[in-house]
Amino acid sequence: MIRVLAADEIGDRSQLWPLIEHAVLASGNVCDFVVDTVSTPDGGSMTRQYTLHPGAVGVIAWDEADRIAVVLQYRHPVAHQLVEPPAGLLDQGGEDYLAAAQRELAEEAGLAAADWRVLVDMFTTPGANQESVRIYLARGLSPAPVPEGFVAESEEAAMEVAWAARADLVAAVLAGRLQNPVMVAGVLALEVARLGDGLDELRPAEADWPARRAREAQNRELKDAANSG
Repeated sequence: MIRVLAADEIGDRSQLWPLIEHAVLASGNVCDFVVDTVSTPDGGSMTRQYTLHPGAVGVIAWDEADRIAVVLQYRHPVAHQLVEPPAGLLDQGGEDYLAAAQRELAEEAGLAAADWRVLVDMFTTPGANQESVRIYLARGLSPAPVPEGFVAESEEAAMEVAWAARADLVAAVLAGRLQNPVMVAGVLALEVARLGDGLDELRPAEADWPARRAREAQNRELKDAANSG
């Protein structure tokens, strides 16, 4: 019989199976492509290839006119221009997650926010990629200068900033017209919060992010395995 999970059992748990061997197959500017041999609970082993990733933050910036700030950005791997929320990598070592989100909102949309909450945390592609993303809700918006030293390059140099009605974004997600995972998860999480327990019940901006601690522990294991190999 398939058991039914109790409410307090519903949650992801940090878990790391014993590592037998680790190797870097290729290194890039942001990510490494690696292969691990891992011990399985039945006494066997398995080999998995995946991408190491620094993680990211995204921002659903929602104004008093019921609009959300979006960017139209070319994404070469999928050959699309996607409608996305402001977002960026956690590739500046030790940067606070909220500070990173505030920086990205200013860089990509020219906005600041007075009220920040956590909408949702997610792994974007857990079968193939280490990436974890935290999506914030930003309200009380106001214009902000571009952070000192920031220069838009490559795709960002051709990126368009726009506003979109919240209801139109929800409809576009459900119609399959929007596919960026941060946009899809963020917009639908906002809709659930708005229609459910309310925005005041969302986690505070400084809420713990357990996935990041698990990533740090995993990367230490990988580094030790690489050094001993």
